[in-house]
Amino acid sequence: MTVNATLTARALLLDMDSTLVNSEAVVERLWGTWAAAHGLPIDEVLAVAHGRQGWATMAALLPDRPMELNHADNARMLREETTIVDGVVPVPGAPAFLAAVAHLPHALVTSADIALTEARMGAAGLPVPAVRITAESVTVSKPDPEGFLKAAAELGLPPGDCLVFEDSGAGIAAGKAAGMRVVGVGARAVAHDPTAHVADLTGVRVEERGDGLIAVHILG
Repeated sequence: MTVNATLTARALLLDMDSTLVNSEAVVERLWGTWAAAHGLPIDEVLAVAHGRQGWATMAALLPDRPMELNHADNARMLREETTIVDGVVPVPGAPAFLAAVAHLPHALVTSADIALTEARMGAAGLPVPAVRITAESVTVSKPDPEGFLKAAAELGLPPGDCLVFEDSGAGIAAGKAAGMRVVGVGARAVAHDPTAHVADLTGVRVEERGDGLIAVHILG
């Protein structure tokens, strides 16, 4: 494979679902049940759901629904998701990618809560980064940039020094709103104009430079 582009950063901020972990089947099954209960087409629901916290998806789809019902449904769905790990596997290249960045500044920034994060990363056999921003860490959901800005602050770096890895429109928008460049991962990311794009993490090589920069090579 040849290097198509190289991006440099001082820290990498990583989404979880569909970026590091393939949990698509579980997500689609649970949201399919919710969509049917509310008479909504599953494709319409999934177009909003990817990358967002559940309550934020529900609020966007049913704007007149009381928010307390959204939060109650979200809590129930998180509990269900945490118990369903069959078929949850790493995105191709994720184990090698996380091994390569283990000693470099990086953080997980996910819309999942702590329990679901640990369940899915564990099921995929992936280590959970020491710095992690989960649903409990933020007051708003992606596409708001709060999560990415908090991760940068915890790493002690300005937003412009961070490079985001994301798969969803909401996540890519959040990274851009934080003033960060974004590597889109997977087919869904292409439509949202990331800075660079890879089919999966086999298309990325990470190199530590002596000047404190991390070189991220995009392969093609």
